[in-house]
Amino acid sequence: MSKPLHNRINRQELKALALANPEPRATVSFYRYTRIADPAAFRNQLYLALEQLGILGRIYVASEGINAQASVPTRNRDAFRDALNEISFLKDIRLNWAVDDHSKSFYKLDVRVREKIVADGIDDPLFDSTNIGKHLTAEAFNALLDTDPSVKLVDMRNHYESEVGHFKNAILPDVDTFREQLPLVAEMLAEQKNAPVIMYCTGGIRCEKASAYMKYKGYKDVYQLEGGIIEYARRCKERGLPNKFIGKNFVFDDRLGERISDDIIANCHQCGKPADTHTNCANLTCHLLFIQCAACAETMSGCCTPACQTIVQLPPETQAAFRQGIKIERQVFKRRKGILEKI
Repeated sequence: MSKPLHNRINRQELKALALANPEPRATVSFYRYTRIADPAAFRNQLYLALEQLGILGRIYVASEGINAQASVPTRNRDAFRDALNEISFLKDIRLNWAVDDHSKSFYKLDVRVREKIVADGIDDPLFDSTNIGKHLTAEAFNALLDTDPSVKLVDMRNHYESEVGHFKNAILPDVDTFREQLPLVAEMLAEQKNAPVIMYCTGGIRCEKASAYMKYKGYKDVYQLEGGIIEYARRCKERGLPNKFIGKNFVFDDRLGERISDDIIANCHQCGKPADTHTNCANLTCHLLFIQCAACAETMSGCCTPACQTIVQLPPETQAAFRQGIKIERQVFKRRKGILEKI
């Protein structure tokens, strides 16, 4: 019988095993837009290669490329790089190693085939995702912002990401998804098509496609921050550059954020005091993503509402019964609307 190419242990057990394992790990992300003829076959090849190295993480594969976030045993960092170099279109790819890493970011290896590695809502065959903007290093990024007051700096992340951290003077669209952000940003800057536009995101994958979209919409002078916030923060620290990012960088793993500067620019969604720690409601039937300070986390038992707190105080088997047959949808706290919205 062939070996199954997926995990068969439930997430709670995997998390317990990972937390009990003292082996040091490092969190890394990378992406590459490229043509993959058979995403399913490539997915299986990649899964086998990474599993042998003890890699954990969440990886999306599509005909347009690969988007990966992973947790790598530090003893296998070189072997991990070698494994990627064996794949022609991943040879010498830039790896974004986390800047604020407690090493427990993922608890299983999950490699999925998707229609796109970044859902964009674009269905025009004339759109060329390879016609991207100019890449800016941290040095060039700072220099352009310092010398050209006409620059439009746009955060290409969702509202709950920019709420806890962003670049100074950036435009922060109040959106829930990348697909709604693309046309909104193009419309917001429609009267300034000749001004330089710099786009940034977490690791570069979204602003890479966004820069191509802006050029597709007729913008002439389009840039993107190379490697996103992660690479920018690392380069600033290594080279002693001025850091123009304030607050936390939201990340899509169990850390939910990495500190870039000491500034706390957000507020607890329950009491309103300064806080920038994202959490998911402890009631697994809810699982709402919101910001909660330490005091409210203790008072509310890690829950978003008294109703959820009542549920988590029930026996585990009773809570499990509540979840039977319920599909848990992604929910986030809407910062400006002040209500809970499913997205």
